[in-house]
Amino acid sequence: MRGLILAALATLMTACAVNPVTGKNEIAFVSEAQETAIGQKNYGPYRQAQGGDYVVEPKLTRYVQSVGQRIVKVSDRQLPYEFSVINDSSPNAWALPGGKISINRGLLVELDNEAELAAVLAHEVVHAAARHSAQSMERDVFLQGALVATGVALGDSSYRDLGMMGANLGAQLTNQKYGRDDESEADIYGMRYMVKAGYDPAAAVELQETFVRLAEGKESNWLAGLFASHPPSRARVAANRAQVKALGDPGGELGEARYQQAIARLKRTKPAYEAYDEARVALKKGQLDTALTKVNRAIRIEPKEASFYSLRGEINVARDKDKTALKDLDRAVVLNPDYYRPLLVRGMARRQVGALSGASSDLERSVALLPTAEGYYGLGRVAQLSGKSDQAVGYFRRAATSDSQAGALAGKQLARLDLKNNPSRYVKAVLGLSQDGYLVVRVSNKAELAVKGVRVAVGVPVGGGIREKFSYRLDRPLAAGKTVQLRTDLGPMSVDTARRYAAAVSDARLAE
Repeated sequence: MRGLILAALATLMTACAVNPVTGKNEIAFVSEAQETAIGQKNYGPYRQAQGGDYVVEPKLTRYVQSVGQRIVKVSDRQLPYEFSVINDSSPNAWALPGGKISINRGLLVELDNEAELAAVLAHEVVHAAARHSAQSMERDVFLQGALVATGVALGDSSYRDLGMMGANLGAQLTNQKYGRDDESEADIYGMRYMVKAGYDPAAAVELQETFVRLAEGKESNWLAGLFASHPPSRARVAANRAQVKALGDPGGELGEARYQQAIARLKRTKPAYEAYDEARVALKKGQLDTALTKVNRAIRIEPKEASFYSLRGEINVARDKDKTALKDLDRAVVLNPDYYRPLLVRGMARRQVGALSGASSDLERSVALLPTAEGYYGLGRVAQLSGKSDQAVGYFRRAATSDSQAGALAGKQLARLDLKNNPSRYVKAVLGLSQDGYLVVRVSNKAELAVKGVRVAVGVPVGGGIREKFSYRLDRPLAAGKTVQLRTDLGPMSVDTARRYAAAVSDARLAE
């Protein structure tokens, strides 16, 4: 054990590195190649999940990218930086490892000048350059204590190559809440980057004052993104003002006219997006007429926004007007062919009208952009209607892993298709011993539907199966999610003898 600990310590020493932004020595298990790979893998899906890219005005994105690249040129770490504008009304911005950065449409309309935009982007560039996400990942690994030390010492690939933990890390990173020290570093070094790039760092103070003003009276979930762990406050404003003085109050570019020209369309069409957001809320509440009125207003103001037609399509699907919905969904896909949502909804609508080939194509494209339970459930239904039961089972199985309405629906279809062939996947049997020494079987229905005719085989484990010696049947249906205990006539016996037996469900049928 002493040798293991020494080996682990040696690994820690060799994993030390100098932070490229702060100059501090720190542990660095996540390599730059891994950071870049994780960011690249998650950047597209996360943008999809947040509302997709804002594509109505491509030159706005190019403008944001130009400001971002101006900051990147003076950063302490060169990464494959990318900048995008997300089509969402919340005032948010975020960075993934490897320099993958996004800012929401809703934040852009709250800023006054280019220097304030530079303050936001510089803050996010520091998060990426200073390895804040990677440090968070490394802290999470260290929390596992001795297990991690052992894994590192033995060269276990699951710890040596943290990229293998990609799916888990992606979930962490896209919901990243930086520590207070990380946020302070992003403020301080972000202002230094602003000065080097020729911007007035006082704009970072004005930005914080704007956020304090906006935060007053807002619900707490308004702060869930950009300021989750270090919310806007008078203290943060004062700290940033002190930093400007420490930098010598250098002044610099504000770029107000340039910025206002760049966001002119966003400001003009802001009421359209407000109406759209209200329409989404109304649809969720089942207020279809209100939702339709609101989204029609949004379309009148901004007729080139794909999300508006997509939402009107969803509303008409809910009104059982699938053919009308398809016209809007066709328009949405033309306007933004690389956003998953219109493809998903059009695929569902095409399935409803029997256009199975088109439905399958849309849904495949949708899940390629963003894997969703809705998409896989839709693909399962298309395959089922096309007589491809094995393919349907595969799709339903993927959808059923989701704790959602679509996941529950997929679970029901899965049970209908697969229960007969694989009853033990859905109905579980576990052996126990009663107080008087007889084997008992606990039978649990994990399916989404009630089952009947459950037959349990009891015998000796052989390889991955059981050599059956006895069998028992439940005399009543078993509801979804329910468990019953069945007493056998095997006994009395000792615990050691009981451990020689195993049980599995060999037959079950739907109770419908």
